[in-house]
Amino acid sequence: MIFAAGLGACGVTSSDTDRIVALSQELYDLYTMNGNSNDNSLCGKTIHIEYGSSSTDVTVVDRCTGCSSTDLDLSPTAFTDLASEDDGRLYGASWYFTS
Repeated sequence: MIFAAGLGACGVTSSDTDRIVALSQELYDLYTMNGNSNDNSLCGKTIHIEYGSSSTDVTVVDRCTGCSSTDLDLSPTAFTDLASEDDGRLYGASWYFTS
């Protein structure tokens, strides 16, 4: 899915041209300590995403309340590294943390 960038749950302001990602609320909240989303240990981590023959690296900056547990919400730039925005939602992508 695609999301509009701005001030994310990690406390970082991003733009649509940044390669960023929002993690599912379920996954993100597992790593939020002391109730402060800015202190989440996943903030700033890099995720590598592969879809078909395309791939991209994104930085965790936000939390997605409408995502299923393993879904990722991508900035427009990160999404178009993988597919056309017209696709709207990608099924079968794989991803993993690199840092």
